[in-house]
Amino acid sequence: MTDWNIQSRGRSCEACGKGFADKEAYHTLLFDERRDWRRCDVCQTCWEKQYSEARDRKGFVSHWQGVFEVPPPPTEAIQKETAESLLRKLIERNDPHYIPAGFILAVMLERKRLLKVKEQVVRDGRRVFIYEQPGTGDVFTVIDPGLQLNQLEAVQRDVATLLEHGLNPPTMQQPCATEAANESEPPAQPQVQPEQNGENSSNAEEKTGD
Repeated sequence: MTDWNIQSRGRSCEACGKGFADKEAYHTLLFDERRDWRRCDVCQTCWEKQYSEARDRKGFVSHWQGVFEVPPPPTEAIQKETAESLLRKLIERNDPHYIPAGFILAVMLERKRLLKVKEQVVRDGRRVFIYEQPGTGDVFTVIDPGLQLNQLEAVQRDVATLLEHGLNPPTMQQPCATEAANESEPPAQPQVQPEQNGENSSNAEEKTGD
């Protein structure tokens, strides 16, 4: 079961198969099928004929209306990570270790109005936020990790590091030439001074005399 995922907006009506025209209104429905979320995008006509009573269907979670926009032509990849591109990568990786960072990124994007909360539900005792990216229509389901105040600073540092270095941070710098040379030489052995017979005899005599 996966709570944390991205579902892209369909380019055609799931019911009739007709492609969406630019600026055409459509309806999005989200169903909980236990193993995963299922998104359903339908045109206005099919909504009125088949889905207007969708709230009564098993597994119904949410419904909202959008306007289809033809996707822009692909552009060159941006070298520096943005909050949205990083969130997408974290969700695609699907590593529970990154759930707190993903949640913070989603909140950042919501505050900047780059993501909009469409619904929040509780699944298996965990709160899940359902976000939509208005420009692309993509839906993000993001788990609330239930962070405590004393955990926020550490997670925010993790997010800052990920934004700066991405998921593949640069390797540690090699030691300088002097350090490398010192590391290659065997450690110096401590020198032991030979004991002198005179000193040993004198010490022995003092102890005997005592």
